[in-house]
Amino acid sequence: MVNQRIAEVLRNGQPDESVTIKGWVRTKRELKEFAFIEVNDGSFLANLQVILNPDLPDYETIMKQLNTGASVEVTGVLVPSPGKGQRIELKASSVKVYGEADPATYPLQKKRHSFEFLRTIGHLRSRTNTLSAVFRVRNACANAIHEFFQERGFLWIHSPIITASDCEGAGELFTVTNLNFKDLPKTEQQEVDFSQDFFGRRAYLTVSGQLQAEVMAMAFCDVYTFGPTFRAENSNTSRHLAEFWMVEPEMAFCDLHGDMDLAEEFLKYLFKSVLDKCPEDMDFFNQRIDNTVLATAENIINNQFERISYTDAIALLEKADRKFEFPVEWGLDLQSEHERYLAEELFKKPVIVTDYPVGIKAFYMRLNDNEKTVAAMDVLAPKIGEIIGGSQREERLDILQQRIESQGINPEELGWYLDLRRYGTVPHAGFGLGFERLVQFMTGMGNIRDVIPFPRTPLSVEF
Repeated sequence: MVNQRIAEVLRNGQPDESVTIKGWVRTKRELKEFAFIEVNDGSFLANLQVILNPDLPDYETIMKQLNTGASVEVTGVLVPSPGKGQRIELKASSVKVYGEADPATYPLQKKRHSFEFLRTIGHLRSRTNTLSAVFRVRNACANAIHEFFQERGFLWIHSPIITASDCEGAGELFTVTNLNFKDLPKTEQQEVDFSQDFFGRRAYLTVSGQLQAEVMAMAFCDVYTFGPTFRAENSNTSRHLAEFWMVEPEMAFCDLHGDMDLAEEFLKYLFKSVLDKCPEDMDFFNQRIDNTVLATAENIINNQFERISYTDAIALLEKADRKFEFPVEWGLDLQSEHERYLAEELFKKPVIVTDYPVGIKAFYMRLNDNEKTVAAMDVLAPKIGEIIGGSQREERLDILQQRIESQGINPEELGWYLDLRRYGTVPHAGFGLGFERLVQFMTGMGNIRDVIPFPRTPLSVEF
């Protein structure tokens, strides 16, 4: 008999149907006449209830083994369930225990555990209702990302994880090396001589695949990257990870308006797809984690995003009838409190802010005609602030060279990037979306460490 996933059984199983399931015991109840166990295989939020009668082969032995956390295979017949909230249950004809779990030491018992505690048992926390729901939503969201771009003819680019460039100019990078730390080669200035390293120069873990996506867009027009990126920022906030995933589309023959249109369409598509594919999980988050989860999703899907310039945003913030912790002044970057005020309180829906001051944005963003601002855009969402950041890229060689030099970057290190402007340059644009921040936003989870299976943060690399 073919093993069936519990999600399929609970959704489509019919009374008198014979099935075999495999999974892990969540709970056990023993009565005089029979016993119940609830089994979950990770495919669905709800458990499948299994009825165990004493006439089962080796009943006494099996009952001693069937503790919370044990792995089992159950074969039997589906029967109507008299219990509330469940349509069917499984009457077992045979039970096989693959692995026992000692109830005296198994840390996941039938009680609520804090997310802080669950992070200390990262190898087991995915068996809980909340974390399993998170990772099903994460999977559905990742699948929707690929569907969105593939349906529109984008090419998926596998951008390199090891790079020699710092795309953002932040300087907070992890160095990749195979030098012998016990005998580091030194230059005459007594600095580490990276010319003797594996790549013959200093190399890093990437913070972004954007520059490589631009290369590929100059051959394939519409491309996207979706992969891990890294930032060596010593931050322990609920919004930061050292290893995280980024989605970065890049479009040739595209301007800032096209970039904004795609970003808005993209977010609407993702939220709708996840609501369609994970309704039980999203309802769980709405009931147990944040009672605005479903309303937030509907707000994203059903509202046209507001679009304002940075200059107008500053003017609105200056008129706000509230005091901000951080100053509001033209030329300063917007802080999370400013972004959330615009999206949550003022417009009550997502807002796209455009045309930021040149001094606070990266060198690759296209300089506007006023030479004071660049063709940049940030999508601000209620409850989280910036969710997408993008821009039209600077396609003019002379201006790009000036921007690079003004920021103290050696143009020789970006010679290949400048070549894109020498040989067949075109207007092009793109954006970046932090995948974990999106999943956190979708689910209402309070800490970004709880929306990635194995979070990497300062002093934390255990699992």
